[in-house]
Amino acid sequence: MSYETLALLFLAGLSAGFIDAVAGGGGLISIPALLWAGLTPQIALGTNKMQSTWGTAMAVRKYVKAGLVRWQDVKPTAIVTFFAASLGTWVVTQVSNEVLKLIVPWMLLAIAVYVVLSPKLGSQTGQAKLSPVAFAWIAGSTIGFYDGFFGPGTGTFWTVACVSLLGLALPQATAYTKVVNLSSNLAALSVFVLSDRIHYPIATAMIAGQLIGGRLGAGMAIKHGAAFIRFIFLGVVFCMILKLFWEQLKAGA
Repeated sequence: MSYETLALLFLAGLSAGFIDAVAGGGGLISIPALLWAGLTPQIALGTNKMQSTWGTAMAVRKYVKAGLVRWQDVKPTAIVTFFAASLGTWVVTQVSNEVLKLIVPWMLLAIAVYVVLSPKLGSQTGQAKLSPVAFAWIAGSTIGFYDGFFGPGTGTFWTVACVSLLGLALPQATAYTKVVNLSSNLAALSVFVLSDRIHYPIATAMIAGQLIGGRLGAGMAIKHGAAFIRFIFLGVVFCMILKLFWEQLKAGA
């Protein structure tokens, strides 16, 4: 692996870390970069989980220091998410996820339309529709399993769930999302480490970028609040929708 390639992967990690810390979806940058570097899809996914976990951890640290994480509320969800994501990662090795590839772009499109038509969504705290424990079991088991099984759009689903069901404002919802994302990342990473599907030199280069990007992205989200998060959030969601639809078109061609 040349130094030039490692430098480009460092920049990819930095960019992905920034996007992930604000709105999720950093895999739109990191996974194509890993495939471009010549990794097989399985090694690319494992290496991506390794490097993104560090970036997410940096973002969580930043949000915790800013006082946006309430551990008593998020802890039950993080625990349920970890086990659900572990199960999802195991199941995906046993069955096909082709059906999800067809459904997910439409789910993301529906969320994007919902956010566009709700300009005040997450601009301030609202009324919670579920208790923290009920939310942990319902969202943690379903979204956690989905993240382990397939993954694209997980951060989007978490953010909208936090705003709609827990009544959190976007900055708090983003912080909550990063904590549970870290939990599911650690669960999936455990499976990839045990199955030896990580390219460690590349992961190291991208982790360095992720740590910087995660810190910068979380700092920007904390400083500029709901309007900035909403802008990045919608941009990432629409890019993800286009990418997934494009993959469907190529597969059907």
